Amino acid sequence: MKNLLLIGCFVCVQILSAQVSDFKTINFTRADNIAQLNKGEKLDNLPVLAYNLTHKLNTDAEKFRAIYSWVCNNIKGDLNQDQKVSKYRKKYKNDSLTFKAWNDQYKTIAFKTLFKRKKTMCSGYAYLINQLCFLANIESKIINGYGRSANTNTDTLQIANHAWNVVKLNNKWYLCDATWSSGYFLNDIFINDYNLGYFLTDPKLFRQNHYPLNTQWLLDNNSNNNAFVASPIVYGATFKHQILTTSPSKLYTNVKKNNTITFSFDTFKPIKKEQISLVYFSGGNLKSLKIFDLNIQGQSIAFKHLFKTEGWHDVHLKINNDIVATYTIQVMTE
Repeated sequence: MKNLLLIGCFVCVQILSAQVSDFKTINFTRADNIAQLNKGEKLDNLPVLAYNLTHKLNTDAEKFRAIYSWVCNNIKGDLNQDQKVSKYRKKYKNDSLTFKAWNDQYKTIAFKTLFKRKKTMCSGYAYLINQLCFLANIESKIINGYGRSANTNTDTLQIANHAWNVVKLNNKWYLCDATWSSGYFLNDIFINDYNLGYFLTDPKLFRQNHYPLNTQWLLDNNSNNNAFVASPIVYGATFKHQILTTSPSKLYTNVKKNNTITFSFDTFKPIKKEQISLVYFSGGNLKSLKIFDLNIQGQSIAFKHLFKTEGWHDVHLKINNDIVATYTIQVMTE
């Protein structure tokens, strides 16, 4: 499994469609090509790098795309840094001031690694995006907050564990996460897997696994931290397929034996019935669960599964070959 490390449906769909279409008229091919032409460039002269990435492009959106694409494809995740920070975050979980002091000091080491070896963690990705944007005269900010993944399932909002960016384009703020766009770790090895699902992401999609310390940067007034910590786990593929989970709305759900649960989600890319499945792991193997009453109405999709066996069950929503959401179901005695 790849990892790193709701209002009414009609209104939700309308807002999301409008967000996605903001840059449909822009062809980012030239920006992506420029980023590719500068592949492997060093970080010892950021003004020159920013100039080379942006000076031939006409719009801020294209310039930002070149910057974002270059960072995601040239900077690697550093598992050692990430594990060290996680270790100290747990150590000082009840002392946020001590952790902040330690983390501020450790950033000096982290930034040296970024500039010398082009390896970093989330704060380094966010810093580099922010610096290159500044040099290209594009307004951006670093956002600190909470990120949820299979490895960092945030049950309570205590010490922030993730960083990302907002960027201002055409007088409007947009969300992006270069860390999770860049790739993932498999058996402790970083795999570069450029995922554009985290590029200028709609706030309603982004909030599925991001929650900022300053709630202004949710860019969405219909979100709250209780819903965030309780929601299902989602993955990079969730954003690639532009999936917004709607039901169950929580990671943990109870159901009585021989009763059904309805699973539903909104999607903003065309999906066929045969692409949808509900699966579970057994002995390391992926197996399918029987689903029925699968119904597609526009961008909203729903289906059911009958739970017959008591106990705890981790089940996963799968689109094609990608797991996009995980739910933990407790099946109780009738």
